[in-house]
Amino acid sequence: MISRAAALLCLMLISLMVSAAEGLVTMQSPHSAGVTMDNLEAIVEEKGLKVFARIDHAKGAESVGESLMPTELLIFGNPQGGTPFMQCAQTVGIDLPLKALVWEDDSGQVWLGYNDPQYLADRHGAADCPVVKNLFGALESMTKAAIAP
Repeated sequence: MISRAAALLCLMLISLMVSAAEGLVTMQSPHSAGVTMDNLEAIVEEKGLKVFARIDHAKGAESVGESLMPTELLIFGNPQGGTPFMQCAQTVGIDLPLKALVWEDDSGQVWLGYNDPQYLADRHGAADCPVVKNLFGALESMTKAAIAP
C-alpha cells in the first residue's frame, strides 16, 4: 500500500508536470474555479459551440472518498472547425472535441488551460493546416474573455 507521503509526492510531481505540460496554453484567472468555468461555458455557448460535457473531477474524487482541489474539464466544439482540422489529419479526432481545464493549485491560484491547436497539428503531421490559426484565435479569445476581471 502506498503511504500518504508517497501519494502526496506523486500528486506534487503530477502538479509540476501539468504546469510544464508541452502544448498546454495556460493563463491565470482572477476568479474562483467555478466562476471561471461558468464564464467559459457561457462564452462557448454564446459563440454557438456545443458543450458536450462539463466534468467536475473534484466531485469524482469525493465520490470515492478522496479529495482534489477544484478541477473541471469542459468538452466543446463545432463541426465547422473540427471537420476541416480532421480533413488535414484524421487522427486529430483523438484530440477533438476541444477541451479546456480549470483548476485551483495548492496556493489557491486558479488556472485555465487548453491544448494549443498548433501543437495538436504538429503532433498529427498537419503543421500547415489552415484551420489551426482560426482555432487558436477562437480559443484565445474565449479563454481571455472568461478570465477578464
